Order: sequence, then structure tokens, then C-alpha cells
Amino acid sequence: QVQLVESGGGSVQGGGSLRLSCAASGYTYCNYDMSWYRQAPGKEREFVAGIDSDGSTSYADSVKGRFTISQDNDKRTLFLQMNSLKSEDTAVYYCQSYQWGGSWCDSHNYWGQGTQVTVSS
Repeated sequence: QVQLVESGGGSVQGGGSLRLSCAASGYTYCNYDMSWYRQAPGKEREFVAGIDSDGSTSYADSVKGRFTISQDNDKRTLFLQMNSLKSEDTAVYYCQSYQWGGSWCDSHNYWGQGTQVTVSS
């Protein structure tokens, strides 16, 4: 039922910044946590940053101090502010929404289609 659409990717020089957005729709009464993942060419998808329903955030060590995850006030848009970008950040970035199981909800992962981020050195 949840649909996620990423935007904001593009090409940037090393040291530059990008802000990714993820627009979510179709949310129900279920509880959700949201995260950003990325997948570089030839690599497995990896966790980048997450934010839970209480607003607590977490980050991969590789992006700590450079990336910031946030949500808008209605929690229907997820953001990833990326600063001091490095060539190693080049990847397709995916928005993820984890639906917690509950009385009327099944646990489920929802994924966006991804947005390309390319950082040139």
C-alpha cells in the first residue's frame, strides 16, 4: 500500500552537496520507520541513515558528520542532506519504509525505485 518516490539525485563534484527527497503515499495506521540505503556498482545494498517513529536517527559510520536524515512535519517526506560528498558516495540511493507488524499489520519493507548520485573527484 505504501509507495515511495525518490528525487534529488544528480552529479556533483567532490566536496559538494545534494539533498535527496522521498515522497511517501499510501500510509495506513501501521507503524513505520524510514531509512536511506544505497547501492554502488558491484556492491550490495547498504544502510546509510534511518529515522524511527520517535525521531531518533542513526547513521552508517561512513557518512556520520556529513549526512543528515530528516522528515517534514507530516512525516510524508523523507530527506537526506548530503554534504562534503566523496566519490565513494556514488551509488543509487533508495528510500525504505519498514512497516512494523501489529494487530492488523504485517511486517513489510517498502522500497522506492532509487535515485542516482554521482560524485566526481
